[in-house]
Amino acid sequence: MQEKRAVILAGGKGTRLKPYTVVLPKPLMPIGEYPILEVIIRQLKQHGFTHITMAVNHQAEIIKAFFGDGSKWGIKIDYSLEEKALSTMAPLKLIKNLPDNFLVMNGDILTDLDYGKFYENHVNNKNIFTISSYQREVRSEFGVLEVDEWNTLSGFKEKPVSVYDVSMGIYMVSKEAVDYIPEDTFYGFDHLMLDLMKNKEEPKVEKFNGYWLDIGRPDDYAQAIEEFDSMKEKFIK
Repeated sequence: MQEKRAVILAGGKGTRLKPYTVVLPKPLMPIGEYPILEVIIRQLKQHGFTHITMAVNHQAEIIKAFFGDGSKWGIKIDYSLEEKALSTMAPLKLIKNLPDNFLVMNGDILTDLDYGKFYENHVNNKNIFTISSYQREVRSEFGVLEVDEWNTLSGFKEKPVSVYDVSMGIYMVSKEAVDYIPEDTFYGFDHLMLDLMKNKEEPKVEKFNGYWLDIGRPDDYAQAIEEFDSMKEKFIK
């Protein structure tokens, strides 16, 4: 039976969360009584994952010292060290023992996504790449002018709201997709999606309508801190 493997991208500098991340790496930012990355590890363990590889770079030693080999949580944890910034997909090329299908996710996500079901759906459907998506409302900071061909105002919307399907930063990946990633170069999710589509591959999108916050955004981090304690059972059973 193939091991249920996850790769957590934990090498970012957390620039958007400064000054908090000057002292702590972003994955160790606290949510209630736990660092956000510990919440993720507990969730992955709960959903049957047995092996986690953390792709680390910035403040790697602090992350390794905190999580060790994972024995505290009853799960195997090892590390892949990036010697330079590689973006989101290139770090996968450094990990040589990946299974045929594996989960990849950012280390700063608070969600009640069923990771086990997401994994199984990808495998059963034989997808090359599956993106977990969330519908997000984005409010413009400005009043939007509608102008006709004669430069006359024809309409006006005061700070309109647009709705987008956005990536949650959680993916299922097949080893076939990894073959498209070049060696030792900055290469992200956007690059891989464009290359897969250019080569007539078909990344799939699985829409999710539960709870999701990317705590790398200051507003979302503040919301996560405010809501976590009252919703703790939603995230950690």
